Amino acid sequence: MDRSPTPSGGVSLDPLSRLALGVLMPGFSGSTAPRWLTRAVADGLGGVMLVAQNAPDLETTRALTAALHAAGPVLISVDEEGGDVSRLQAGSGSALPGAAALGAADDLALTERAGAALGALLRATGIDLDLAPVLDVASEPTNPVIGVRSFGPDPQQVARHGSAFLTGLHTGGVAGCGKHFPGHGATTTDSHLELPRLDVTAEELTVRDLPPFHAAATAGLDAMMTGHLHIPALGPRPASLEPAVTALVRTLPGGADRVIITDALDMAAVSDGDGPGLAVACVRALQAGADLLCLGTTSGRDDEAMLTTAVDGILTALHRGELDPAALAASITRLDGLRSDVARYQGQAPVPDLAAAEAAVTAVGRDVARAAVQVAAGDARLPGPGSAGPPPVLVDLRRRYNQATGRVAPGFANALVERFPDARVVLAGADDAPPLEDVLDGLGDAAVMALTREPLADPREQADLDLLLDRRGDAVVLHGGMASAAPPAPRLVLAHGVGRANAEAALRLVLGD
Repeated sequence: MDRSPTPSGGVSLDPLSRLALGVLMPGFSGSTAPRWLTRAVADGLGGVMLVAQNAPDLETTRALTAALHAAGPVLISVDEEGGDVSRLQAGSGSALPGAAALGAADDLALTERAGAALGALLRATGIDLDLAPVLDVASEPTNPVIGVRSFGPDPQQVARHGSAFLTGLHTGGVAGCGKHFPGHGATTTDSHLELPRLDVTAEELTVRDLPPFHAAATAGLDAMMTGHLHIPALGPRPASLEPAVTALVRTLPGGADRVIITDALDMAAVSDGDGPGLAVACVRALQAGADLLCLGTTSGRDDEAMLTTAVDGILTALHRGELDPAALAASITRLDGLRSDVARYQGQAPVPDLAAAEAAVTAVGRDVARAAVQVAAGDARLPGPGSAGPPPVLVDLRRRYNQATGRVAPGFANALVERFPDARVVLAGADDAPPLEDVLDGLGDAAVMALTREPLADPREQADLDLLLDRRGDAVVLHGGMASAAPPAPRLVLAHGVGRANAEAALRLVLGD
């Protein structure tokens, strides 16, 4: 990036470099803002995306965002959906269940209250934009990346709850970003690992996948995230890099001014992580009409180098005439409008106290989880605390790693150990786990609970469950995935997620108060 002397003796960034920085949203490592990042913010960086390592606790997060905002008018965003996808409460498990639990409870007032509580917590920590709600329709039970992040399999249900959640976020003081346009719910491939292909007609897409996005746009959606999936009916490129897809976003109510954000461009579906392909993906996304480019996670990478790679790629395209400076300027204008909207939401209510905001999320999360959890088969009750005999054993059968949600979110383990400090938790899918047969042989007369997430999609998880039920037919299966993907079991509880609140509600149902 070229800098030239200023009359004050400092340096100023050249106009094209400011344009390039203004459309980028990098991540970074650590819980304090590095010098390169605050310098980029001062130079006009468009946004910053926080991940779990940036937010080890709420107070640290608030100090971090204050430092970033002091450096310049940057838009700070986070993936905070509740349930399985939580960055602010990643260590303990989210206190707020995710979308599937809200859909299962099917109470729009409760969904709006959840959005408002989460929005207030985000605002209290200094975050401007929540990368939620998820507006994908969960039409494929074996979907490896959406699942319980969706409000459900019915387009109208997703539309209603997505709009209610967005209204709540606004009440809480933050903006919302719908994802993953034009609909990722029917895919069977994880776009973090490869490019999913969705062979549907434009008509099918319009009827099944687009209604939630249209409803949220009508309700005042602030930003739209385009997904990394290839829909041949819409064009030859991944949706996030496809001009026809961004043009479709613009046709939704308010679309001319809405900020279009890409999904993380380091994902294998569109690039090679932090290599040359990242720069190519950035240029193609801008050519397609995106406004803000999410560069992705930086763990194990050179944070600053990723930003430099993106900036240099955009500058090269600008100098070659492959990108129009006026288009980038228009994107920055849209981002300025979004910042103004955030200020308006913040002005509607006083800054919430951090402890009070956290308590409100916990309270509504408990209500949502209890309204959603259900016994789907058999008698699910087991001896609770204070009963004779050994404490129950939780056998966590989740195996397949999910880049968006992780594999073994600790909500169930933490909730169980709080009830039974001596309880045993077996991570059957861990690399260093002993053979499941040996584990089961050593359980004695302890009551057994088995935690599942996606046995339909992961044959290994299903095989482990078959073995467990063969040896311990009295086990209670706690299913944390989609209801439509629940395994057959004599004693089955649907938790609609594996977050902390989901876990506490499910264990309350099984073990009593």
